[in-house]
Amino acid sequence: MPLVIAHRGSSAHAPENTLAAFELAADQKADAIELDAKVTRDGHVVVMHDPTIDRTTDGHGNVSDLTLAEIRQFDAACKFDSSDGSQRVPLLEEVFEAVGPRLLINVELTNYSSQGDGLEEKVVELIKQHDLFDRVLLSSFNPLSLRKIKLIEPRLACGVLYQPLRPAWLTPLIPHLEAHHPHFVLANPLSVTWRHWRKQKVNTWTVNDANTVRAVARVGVDGIIGDDPVMIRATLEEMRRQS
Repeated sequence: MPLVIAHRGSSAHAPENTLAAFELAADQKADAIELDAKVTRDGHVVVMHDPTIDRTTDGHGNVSDLTLAEIRQFDAACKFDSSDGSQRVPLLEEVFEAVGPRLLINVELTNYSSQGDGLEEKVVELIKQHDLFDRVLLSSFNPLSLRKIKLIEPRLACGVLYQPLRPAWLTPLIPHLEAHHPHFVLANPLSVTWRHWRKQKVNTWTVNDANTVRAVARVGVDGIIGDDPVMIRATLEEMRRQS
């Protein structure tokens, strides 16, 4: 059965990209989490999807323009309706420490608007410090970012992200690519079989309903990335019982 990968943690049940969401995903028996990494103005790697902190916190501004201390002033749980406490934007190393021994971790390198900020080098160093070579997969829509990772540390596994209107034409530039991460509408038997023939994994996103879980599982994907790991697990278990 495919791996259950909690998108930004268990983000259907807790504020996205927070320690609460990642720890809940582990408690809910997800196999892995997916998260987003960015660099602050003073060089810290934080977990945040958007270029700004506006959507998910009560603060304002670009991550790349703010220091860690400035970002930590704001509540990363305030926009989540059922949140029962405040959360701070976590450092990537805090996530590694909290759930690294319990879960596989897919780190998306999201410095799309701040390329050249050293994110790739900083993430590699954090993985080395926490000895998580076998537990972290790095992904990006930017093949050149993954190429940089491979040139820095060839042992790290990488997966290229793509969607219908954003194909990854430069994927051949990534040496020894381990995985493809297509949007679920692009996951079909032919493409999955081709990737498997090339010894590459296929992890698809963002799958948030049971019918789509069944569809992508039937074509043989290796991982399903979605907001609700409980729903994904229950649907896969139902399929297993019926098979």
